[in-house]
Amino acid sequence: MRKLAYLLLSIILIYGCAVNPVTGSRELSLISENQEISIGQKNYGPSRQMQGGDYTVNPDLTDYVNSVGQKVARVSDRKLPYEFVVLNNITPNAWALPGGKIAVNMGLLIELKSEAELAAVLGHEIVHAAAKHGAQSMQHGMLLQGALIATGIAMQGNDYANLVVGGAQVAAGLIHTKYGRDDELESDYYGMIYMSRAGYDPMAAIGLQETFVRLNKNRSPNWLAGLFASHPPSIERVEANRETAARLPKGGFIGKEVYNKKIATLAADRKGYESYAKGREALHKGEHDKAYGLAQEAIEVEPREGHFHALRGDIHLKEKKYEQALADYNQAIELNKNYFYYYLQRGLTQKKLNRNREAYADIQASTKLLPTAMAYNGLGELELAAGSNQRARQYFTEAASSDSPAGSAARLALLRLDFPQNAGKYIRIEAGLTRRGYVIARISNNAMLGIRDIELQIEYPDTAGKTRRTTRLLPGVIGAGKSFSASLDLGPYKDASVLNMLQIRIVNAHLVE
Repeated sequence: MRKLAYLLLSIILIYGCAVNPVTGSRELSLISENQEISIGQKNYGPSRQMQGGDYTVNPDLTDYVNSVGQKVARVSDRKLPYEFVVLNNITPNAWALPGGKIAVNMGLLIELKSEAELAAVLGHEIVHAAAKHGAQSMQHGMLLQGALIATGIAMQGNDYANLVVGGAQVAAGLIHTKYGRDDELESDYYGMIYMSRAGYDPMAAIGLQETFVRLNKNRSPNWLAGLFASHPPSIERVEANRETAARLPKGGFIGKEVYNKKIATLAADRKGYESYAKGREALHKGEHDKAYGLAQEAIEVEPREGHFHALRGDIHLKEKKYEQALADYNQAIELNKNYFYYYLQRGLTQKKLNRNREAYADIQASTKLLPTAMAYNGLGELELAAGSNQRARQYFTEAASSDSPAGSAARLALLRLDFPQNAGKYIRIEAGLTRRGYVIARISNNAMLGIRDIELQIEYPDTAGKTRRTTRLLPGVIGAGKSFSASLDLGPYKDASVLNMLQIRIVNAHLVE
């Protein structure tokens, strides 16, 4: 404990305190502005990929959101390289990375009613970046770990969070940062100031929070999984916004008509995205016919949406209709060449068709957009099939860090590769004496699979003290994580000191598949 205190004191002395550019208060600062910007830039791409990728059906919508965001950012108290994108995700959400990298899901845009409400959302996220809320959360984690690197950030639930590996795990943690009550109130307060400075009516922020409170009462799963998880609404925030608005200039731009015009395509496609979400759910439940019908409905509404074609491809892949799945993934990639999932699924389909060269290229392409356990496990299997065990190990090791079915499959593959040469790593043997002085061994299986036919080589002293060597075959199977005790037919000995001269080595064993 004393060492940790000295470490924390050393960190504070080295890095000191800094003035928060938004609030003007002094606070501990371990992450420089250059580091913030670098963290945001490095994680912006992976964060967007694991949240559905960029919305591409109507690029003008992203241009519009970015223009509103830049308008508010220009009057903020901290100049950063702000960026604003729209994500292809129906879950209502918005988030900010350190350094000003901000995203808003198209599912949230559908719920907003004016440009002023959009400005309120973006202003709120701008404050999270400008006031270093994300960086401060990282600092807290660094202090607890006694390190000056951003590692071990916990991931929250989302479609691909448990699949990402490597550096993308940091991105998964950053976009699911849960801000405290003070950070949320601070972001509401200064966000309203910024939107007012930019010429928007701050009253829109009150209506927005009132809508959030109402939706929260309805307990919509989409809302709970998105904005409400990281930005919980409350009557307290509504009342605080009223007090803030009373101190700000009255009036300002609201922009209902212009907003409705800008999201017209998205609003018209809403039913398609709702069908898509229901189709994903049906596929997850194994209801293939229902999922296919919903995918067709979605494609009819908006044939330019790659997600809809990929859903149909996933259904065909589950039904082992590989050529049809391939056609669907080809169409998805044609519509959006910058989303990892389409390449990953097309690669896995090529693998099923034994087109290993094409599979390898597609799966590798997916990892450049987002490294996932599914991709690395697939690459490991392809290398294994090609006889390159060393490269297969490298890929399986990457995948094995994931707590997912693909990660589990990779750990099994590593076990199969390693066990023939290193069976002793997975089998623990503890020797003891019975009351009558005979040697008994407790055998424990620490592997993920059962182990059978364990053959032991034993060096032991006989009752006259001379060293002997023998072998013992332990028939039967030890289940994964199980133990059993077996007599080694040695003894009787007078006392347990003989165990210090006993050497037991595993010379053979086999995994049970």
